[in-house]
Parts: sequence; structure tokens; C-alpha cells
Amino acid sequence: MNIAMLSVHTCPLAALGGKETGGMNVYVRELSRELAARGHCIDIYTRSQDPHIAHEIPGLEIGARVFHVPAGPEAPYNKHRLFDYLPQFTHGVQHIAETEGIYYDVYHSHYWLSGWVARELQECQRAPVVQMYHTLGALKNQVARRVYDRETDHRIHIERELMQFANCLIAATPLDREHMIELYDAPPQNICVVPPGVDLNLFRPIPFAEAKAFVGSPNDHHMILFVGRIDPIKGIDIWFRAMARVIQEHPALRGKMCVCLVGGDVDEDTPDAELARLQSLKDELGIGDIVMFRGKQSQEDLPYYYSAADIVVMPSLYESFGMVALEAMACGTPVVASAVGGLSFVVRDGETGFLVPEGDPRALADILGHLICEPDLRERLGRRGVAIAREYAWTRVADQIEEIYQELGNGRRKKPGRPAPPARAGVNSRQLTAKPTVVGLN
Repeated sequence: MNIAMLSVHTCPLAALGGKETGGMNVYVRELSRELAARGHCIDIYTRSQDPHIAHEIPGLEIGARVFHVPAGPEAPYNKHRLFDYLPQFTHGVQHIAETEGIYYDVYHSHYWLSGWVARELQECQRAPVVQMYHTLGALKNQVARRVYDRETDHRIHIERELMQFANCLIAATPLDREHMIELYDAPPQNICVVPPGVDLNLFRPIPFAEAKAFVGSPNDHHMILFVGRIDPIKGIDIWFRAMARVIQEHPALRGKMCVCLVGGDVDEDTPDAELARLQSLKDELGIGDIVMFRGKQSQEDLPYYYSAADIVVMPSLYESFGMVALEAMACGTPVVASAVGGLSFVVRDGETGFLVPEGDPRALADILGHLICEPDLRERLGRRGVAIAREYAWTRVADQIEEIYQELGNGRRKKPGRPAPPARAGVNSRQLTAKPTVVGLN
């Protein structure tokens, strides 16, 4: 099949931990890699953010081509202001497809901006749309602490329209599906629950001493780790307050502890407001000497950080899934997370880690203090996490996504408008081909 992966605001090849890079990057890259390995032709379209990076990158790294489409400034740009450049992005995708004579069997759009583009692309080339939001504006607004953290009514309006338009909506968890129905009136019959996956070849337990040496941490130091974007919704301030309590109650840990954050553009000349706030907060709380901001790290380095950590913390106010938790589990590290969204499904309370009420530094501190002092418990939770993570192999995820594509191609799911044009003589082998027979979804 010919598949167009649309990821407007974030490139799947970018280093993780920046302002707009995280689980969605991993999802698009790893799903594309797995589908390409099965013989599907995958083209990933993302906005060009650097004029020095080629506009087309062949599929040497992940088996899928990546197109950096010029749309607006060729520089990092606030995703909340990208909507005005979506027509330019759409035209760029159309131009590439027309120039190469490609007909796509499916548009798989990620985030609401990409969903808008997929809908526009259907005006010129009909193909079913599979939409995954990754986050929902209405839910983010329920936990927003400040006015400028709120998502716009415009975003939520378009999300609602796309819920009705898309042929298939991918929900990461059953709770994600419920939110789509309750908050957006999404058609239940068009929603498939398919969790994200984890690369078990990359994320695996690394010997403790080796991992500690790689990240530069003494073997006898406790590392409490956060991996992700520096964003208010991640609840990092709650974690800092919890760690201040841990130090108060266990003062001997101060010289034997590292509070480590992986993520954020800490080398920028002008750090963003949230990073600056956290830098001040750690000093106000008296934990500045144990907090370490490591900035963005490559995917290949992350398993060393997970394996060197005693605990991975996810104090989020909202997470649609929580791929970091899954990666940590695959590396054998227990996870302490807020009992919100997808985290309440990924982290098995008392089995692979612990769930705590969101926004509660006291509860978080109690669990962290207990785990730090119980190495046998950490080891047991870690072993179980490795076993559970095997259930989320990308091969299993790709099986389900591939089956959805094929069902759409065979008309077993509704298709808007007229069918895709037939293949024309004389064009390349990436054109539309006949669809295979499909079995039912699990």
C-alpha cells in the first residue's frame, strides 16, 4: 500500500525532548519503520524547520521517505500559530504527489493540524483518512492552570469536525475512546483502540554499572528520572515539591541523590518560560544542588538513562498514553506516575510501579521515599515491567494498524466521497495497487 503519514508540526527524525518533540515523534517514526519493513511504501510529510536540511530524505534510516515541506518560516515555530500555513503545506504535499504520480491508499494524520491537511488533500485525491490526535484540546483545557496554557476554541472546533469526518479514529486507550465520544460526540463505530508500542530491541535492561558510567552517575547515587517535554502539563513542579519533601524526611539522601530531567532546550540563549520557572523553583525549594537538566537526548541514549535510574517519574496532569512509562518498563525501571489518562492503563499499580493522585506532592513524596529505600521492591517491579512491555511490541501495533488500512481499502469501513482514481499507465511503482483480502479486527 502507499501510505501518506502526515505530521505537520513535528518531525519524526528530530531529537526528543524539545518543545514540540515527544511521544508523537516516536509513534510516527516507529510505526512507519515497521510498516515499511512489511513492504508498504511510506511517505512522511512534516513542516520544514531548517533550510539546511534536505526537503527530501530517502528511506535509508527508517525505510520511509521523509519530506520536509516548506510552510511558513523554515525555523522552529509555535504550533499554535501554524494554522495559517496549512494551505501552503497542503499544496506542497499535493505538488509532490502529482509530480511523482503517486496515489495514496490512505492518509494517516497525526494531531489536529495534520487532520485538517488530510481533509483538504481529499479534494484532489480521494483516500480514506485514519486520524490519531495524540492529545485532545478539550482535555488539556480541563487541567490548564493559566489562561495562556489553554487550547483555542478553534482547535477544539476542528477536532470535533474531524471526529465526524475521518474514516477511522485511533484511540490509545479505552479511556481515550470514551473522551472522544463524551467530549466530541465521535461516532463510536469509527473508533479503534490501538495502543502505541515500544522498540524492544532498543529499550531493554542495560547492566546497572554500564548505564551509570554512561550517564556519569556514581553507582551509589539514587537517580530519580523524568523524560519528556518541559511543559506545565507535565507536572514537573509537583515533582520538585515532592522531592523537597523527600529530602526533608531523608536528609542523608541529599549527597546521594540526583533529580535528573531529560528534555527541554536548555542550551538556548533565551529559555522558555516554563524552563525558567522550574530553574527558579528548584532553588526556592532548596534542591538546586541535586537537580540536573540534561536537555535533549537521542533515542539511542535513552535506554542508558532509564537503566541508570532507580525510578522514572511521570507527574503529568494529562497524558493520552505515556510512552515514556512503557520505555522505562522495558528497561526494567519502576514508574511512579499520576493516575491520569493513559498512564492509569500503562502503569500497573503495585505491579510495574505506582499510581498517585495528580497534583499531590505529598502522595508522590511518600511513594518516592518508600521506593528509594526499598531496592528489592524496585527490582521486583522492574522485572515485571520488562515482561509487561513485551505485550506492546511495535509488531503487534502494526498488525492492528495494517488491518485497519486494509479494511478501509476493501470498503469494510465507510469511505467519504468518490473512490481514489485508478492507476495511470507509465507512472512509478508506488501508485495505487489492488487491496489484499482482510480478516476482522481483534
